[in-house]
Amino acid sequence: MIIRSAIENDLATIVAIYNASIKSRMATADLDAVSVESRRQWFYKRSSDTPEGSSFANRPLWVMQINGTVVGWLSFQSFYGRPAYKATAEISIYIAPAYQYQGLGKKLLAEAIDHSPKLGLKTLTAFIFAHNEPSIQLFSRFGFQTWGHLPKVAELDGLERDLIIMGLRLT
Repeated sequence: MIIRSAIENDLATIVAIYNASIKSRMATADLDAVSVESRRQWFYKRSSDTPEGSSFANRPLWVMQINGTVVGWLSFQSFYGRPAYKATAEISIYIAPAYQYQGLGKKLLAEAIDHSPKLGLKTLTAFIFAHNEPSIQLFSRFGFQTWGHLPKVAELDGLERDLIIMGLRLT
């Protein structure tokens, strides 16, 4: 198993893993599948593998690979898009369905926490649906605490869902 920076050839797999999560209504507020093309700009903002060769190393996109197959990914995203928040990032983790519940999310999250100071980050956040107990438990195990609770802010298949904001201050 390796964790590495995503390259453009990974994008279709990253999108497939993301789209698989939409069906579960556990990890994303997207209701319909996204296309590779619609995610291309998002990818370029997180990757050094761009047409221009630009580097966005402070908000990377990583993939986890097992035996040559991308089985999950993690992205860092700027928090709230204002300069004063430059030392804070939101992280997202997605694992392919066939590889879930095997500790891969734990490995990605550990790597993200360990690497965050090198990215100039002092605070990590995660936005998790309240009904996504596995993710809440995962982040809690790493010291993330509930910093916010937004009741009934999402509607998934006619059900109103709460959003939990979790945070970790890095030392």
